[in-house]
Amino acid sequence: MKIVYHLGAHCTDDERLLRCLLKNRDPLAALGVVVPGPNKYRALLRDTAITLNGQPASEDTQVMVLDQIMEEDQADRLILSWENFLSFPGWAIKDGLYLAAAERIRAFAQIFPSMEAEFFLAIRNLSTFLPELYSKQKDMPVKEFLAQADIFSLRWSDMIEDIHRLNPGIPLTIWCDEDTPLLWPDVLQAVSGCPDGTALEGSDELLTTLMSAEGYSRMSTYLSTHPPANRQQWRRVISAFLDKFSVPEAVEMEIDFPGWTESTLAQLTANYMDDIAQIRKMPGVKLLMP
Repeated sequence: MKIVYHLGAHCTDDERLLRCLLKNRDPLAALGVVVPGPNKYRALLRDTAITLNGQPASEDTQVMVLDQIMEEDQADRLILSWENFLSFPGWAIKDGLYLAAAERIRAFAQIFPSMEAEFFLAIRNLSTFLPELYSKQKDMPVKEFLAQADIFSLRWSDMIEDIHRLNPGIPLTIWCDEDTPLLWPDVLQAVSGCPDGTALEGSDELLTTLMSAEGYSRMSTYLSTHPPANRQQWRRVISAFLDKFSVPEAVEMEIDFPGWTESTLAQLTANYMDDIAQIRKMPGVKLLMP
């Protein structure tokens, strides 16, 4: 059995992926894909990883943990999703971007050392990521939040290098949160392992939040009467309807963060573009792109 970890990151998914997969538990189960409810494994995996303290779990421990997560006797793929796999929000930028990510991934992977694992992660431009991450902090002054690290030195690529250094050979699939509307079918297919073209209920949830009801209706009608020949053609259609019918407040985030200027945003965005270029060249990393 393959263990699939959806790692978040924070402020990139809001449980949308898990909600979609849970809606499709029965058809996925027929394909050998198990999607347990999050309450069955999040605290359990955290506590087990702490108990193991970096050591691989015994066969008995693996069986015990699986028995608590799965009702099925067997499966080809077990999907586990939690935005706190890499860290809790309060530690996300402490002295670096998810500084403990590599160790945490190793700790969770050690729970099922005899099974193949895959890891999935969405990244996001820090110019929008940091303000939204700050909104998850409890009673922390902005200055204290930003003093945790030099925001201009934070790099997703550094975090990914650390992950591979401590966890050599792990398969890691990444996509940019900003591209998710055009990549959603690819993300669902990659995480679920389903054959290309598998129809999943709720797969259009994201698009319904980004465009007007009229636009979504017109798009659905167009797609049903003009079925796209491939994924690239589908993206062109979605892009055209988003350009015409998008809801401004859903696709345009106004950034008003204390002390930040246009120069701040420009530098963070330039760093992000460089980050993506670096990630594209990394061995062992699959970067999903429109």
